[in-house]
Amino acid sequence: MISALPPTRGSVTPERPLAPLTWLRVGGPAEWLFQPADLADLADFLKALPAEVPVTPLGVCSNLIIRDGGLPGVAIKLGRAFMGVEILEGHRLRVGAAVLDSAVARKAAAAGIAGLEFLRTIPGAIGGAVKMNAGCYGSYLADVFHSVTLVDRQGTVHEVTAVDFSYRASDIPDDSVIVAATLQGRAGDPATSEALMADYVAKREASQPTKDRSCGSTFRNPAGYSSTGATDDPMDLKAWKLIEDAGCRGLTKGGAQMSPKHANFLVNTGEATAADLEDLGEEVRARVKAQSGHELVWEIRRIGVKVPH
Repeated sequence: MISALPPTRGSVTPERPLAPLTWLRVGGPAEWLFQPADLADLADFLKALPAEVPVTPLGVCSNLIIRDGGLPGVAIKLGRAFMGVEILEGHRLRVGAAVLDSAVARKAAAAGIAGLEFLRTIPGAIGGAVKMNAGCYGSYLADVFHSVTLVDRQGTVHEVTAVDFSYRASDIPDDSVIVAATLQGRAGDPATSEALMADYVAKREASQPTKDRSCGSTFRNPAGYSSTGATDDPMDLKAWKLIEDAGCRGLTKGGAQMSPKHANFLVNTGEATAADLEDLGEEVRARVKAQSGHELVWEIRRIGVKVPH
């Protein structure tokens, strides 16, 4: 246990329940939850925090299972001070890490900046989108990345232009806090961008359980991907098809279910624990491996302490 934390102008809460902050509504508490007042407050806090204390940045937790035992150390969640959007010259936007992806897409469209429409249907905020190289409909964050501002574990602020992106991943350290990103678009027409976003929303609602508690795709498609997601596998294998072929569409464990509407969506039907969700995912992986020989890789991150059960 950490008996005391450095002074801060922000909010510090011990044993803060995290389930209400996550899209899946599961998980144990943070030993401490820190919500910085601004960038300087965050940097000063991290600089003064003992090096042995683990740090976990949290966004809106739309691609995350926090295990039932919670998070040791300090969880950091950014608030209002990190929600700015600035339109820059050259069809760029500088965006706070806590701004929702969908809001960035709409702001860009309204400013006549094209190329960011794909963000409209990605749940989550820009910090997580950069960290995980979020993408859909053939576009990825790496395609529009210009730079990222982050605060490292020692409290130093860095402006980084060279990030190694891969499929649903980047080389940004897990304990660095992304505070802003600059995204590069191109000249566009607001009406055209709005129509494209409406099409993306309609497609998503037609094929995915958007009304259920899920984190989107549970497992990566088991094909070869370049840094921007292009497949090198002519078969272009889909995780949902492997899951369905293994008889796992609609499979349940406790309050967890593989969605009947989209077999690669792991859903909390109402009373699931984090263990229910993770255990069901592992059962699906085992069944797919036995049926097809393919090793499904989690797309949803799982962090925190497991509770024996």
